[in-house]
Formats: sequence, structure tokens, C-alpha cells
Amino acid sequence: MKTPFPIDHDLHIHTLLSSCSRDPEQTTARILRYAKENGFRRVAVTDHFWDETVPGASSWYAPQDYPNVAKSLPLPQESGVQFLFGCETEMDKNCRLGIARETIDKFDFVIVPTTHLHMTGFTIDEEDKPIPRRAAVYVKRFEALLSMDLPFCKIGFAHATCPLIARKNPRDHLDVLNLIPDATFFDLFRETAKVGMGVELNFPYLSYDEGEREEALRPYRIARECGCKFYFGSDAHHPDKLEKAPALFKATAEALGLTESDRFDPTASVSA
Repeated sequence: MKTPFPIDHDLHIHTLLSSCSRDPEQTTARILRYAKENGFRRVAVTDHFWDETVPGASSWYAPQDYPNVAKSLPLPQESGVQFLFGCETEMDKNCRLGIARETIDKFDFVIVPTTHLHMTGFTIDEEDKPIPRRAAVYVKRFEALLSMDLPFCKIGFAHATCPLIARKNPRDHLDVLNLIPDATFFDLFRETAKVGMGVELNFPYLSYDEGEREEALRPYRIARECGCKFYFGSDAHHPDKLEKAPALFKATAEALGLTESDRFDPTASVSA
């Protein structure tokens, strides 16, 4: 009998250091308490980050440099919980990654969202805003990430089906995903599995109706068929989302039929 996918980690969590949080309650101590209360073996702090050595930061990203994210250090420690120092960097509209190769070594884990298509002028051009163009941009950015010289064993592909792909209307992001053929997703996720990059499970599964759930699950089902490995991320910016995360993780893993063998471990190369 196969072992179920473990609900024992959360590798995408923000603190008050992220400009979209600034919640004084969202501290590393609170995150550690969340891990202990839910029996998690591993958590990661992944505040927004644009490397000060890389040109092109937006005005929003510029203050979120290494000195800012490093304010979390040293991370609080507790027996039985591995607390990783990570970051969520960005990709601009020219597919430039906001972290230098040598800076990656300062982090235990780095997550990259290619799906933040809500920042017009920074991650997407005005002419790329229509739904069909967004589908093409989605594929282009994903391909660009896969072509980079990165230590993919410690890289996570963050929220692949994020509503920020297109957010004018609630269904827009699903319409974008539906324009991407299965064959294209197979090509992308075969390469993802080949390079060894983790795929994040972080989307509002419980908020969708039945039909929408299947639309959102399609890319992940293809990713699993391609041999990709997965990890959970709450993307929590406030404590209330931490509290809701375990139930969402469980429902998502069950919907995809994941088992222990499908788990991505960014520390595996370190401990090997």
C-alpha cells in the first residue's frame, strides 16, 4: 500500500518583511508555532526579494533586497522542525530573474513565480494583457525559467495556476490556462521533471466549484504524469491563512491522488 502524501510542511510563507504583509503578527515565531501546532517537519520563510545586484527592480521590489529579507535571521529553532531561509523572487517582462546565481547560495530555498502577470509595465507589457496573449506569455516565461542555469534542486515553481495570471474577472485565470494545450503543458512539465524543479501546490482549490476544480487541477495532473515532484505552499501573509492551510493542503493532495513518492524535498541534495 502506498504511503499518502505527507501533510507535514509549508514552503511558501511570508512575514511582516514582505511589503504585501507588514502584519506585525506575521513573525517567524508565529510561523514556528504554526509548524508545531500542526506537526509540520519543515517550513520556509519566503519573503519577496529582488537582489540589489540585479538591475531592473520595480519601485515596489527595490526595498525588498537582501538586507531586508535577512532581518529574519537567525530563524527560531525547535526540535523536530526544520526552518528554511528562503525567498520569493520575481521575473520581469524581459524574463530577467531577480536574483543572481551566486546569491542563491545564501538561501536554503528559492521560489519563482512566473505567473505574477498583474504588474503591468514590470512583468507584462500593455499589449500582452488580453487573455490569449497572457496564455502565450505564460508559456514563454515558464520556458525561460526552465532554460536558466539554476540549482533546480532548491528551486520551486511557485503557484503555477495563480489567479494573478489574470484577475479582472474571477474566471479569467482559468480561461488563460484553458488556452494552453495539454501537449504544451506536457512539454513544460517533462522539462520541469528533468531539471528537478519542485512544483508548488498553492491555489484556492476549495473556493472553486466542481468544474473549476478540474480546470485548475489539469496542469498538476499533467505534471504528476510527467514525474514532477510537489510541495505545499500556503503563501500566507497573515496568521489567518496559516490556520486555514492544513485543510487546503489535505484536500489538494487527495484530489490529485498524491503519495509520498511525489514529494519534493529541497534539502535532499544537502543531506545526500
